[in-house]
Amino acid sequence: MADPFWLTWWLWLAGALAVGILEVILPGFIFLGFAIGAAITGILLIIPGVTPSLPILLLIFAVLSLVAWLVLRRMFALPHGQVKTFNHDIND
Repeated sequence: MADPFWLTWWLWLAGALAVGILEVILPGFIFLGFAIGAAITGILLIIPGVTPSLPILLLIFAVLSLVAWLVLRRMFALPHGQVKTFNHDIND
């Protein structure tokens, strides 16, 4: 019997690539967290013998995406108390 489609590792990696491309088109580090979560989930499914149910797999994806988003936010955020300012107009 074949595995359900959500246990196919390459589908998770293809989804991670698609969401990563979406992040390039619409930047903001939101979609990048989902892309990282999907990529790690796909890599976990490559391990032989790992066959979680759909709710467990979605929970793993959600937790990994949240952790990735929090790490990205921590890495790329402005230092505490600073405000981004613009000193010139692009039309000048």
